[in-house]
Amino acid sequence: MKNLFDKATYDEIMGRLNRLGPDAKRQWGKMTVAQMLAHCKEAFKVPLSDKKMPRMLLGLLIGWMIKSKLYNDEPWKKNLPTAPNFIIKDDRDFSLEKKQLVELVNRFYTAGPGAAGKFPHPMFGRFTPEQWGMSMYKHLDHHLKQFAV
Repeated sequence: MKNLFDKATYDEIMGRLNRLGPDAKRQWGKMTVAQMLAHCKEAFKVPLSDKKMPRMLLGLLIGWMIKSKLYNDEPWKKNLPTAPNFIIKDDRDFSLEKKQLVELVNRFYTAGPGAAGKFPHPMFGRFTPEQWGMSMYKHLDHHLKQFAV
């Protein structure tokens, strides 16, 4: 699995984000391209947070069983369920969302593995720095494919 802390993988993701336009058509799902960018921003806030987030009961019960799917080589299925706080339903400004996501991806990469995920993921628990890098890549890759980039 590719790791967002690797320079070549980071460069690939940044190139794909740069090719993403406001008129990109989704291949599946309900989100607009701007909503997808906002959704991805929320995901990056987890490993970059300086505050511990409460663990979800469902995560404590079954998170450990599905955790490895976040960073293994098996592609994610389309239309997977999303945690309520990651669902974006309102209209968003594409340019602003893209700019802010690029800033978060840059911050994640620049901070490096040692700064990722100071606290457990609210649903899936503790990740190693390598697992954070792989899971953040896999999440972005999934959604960039959703919009054909």
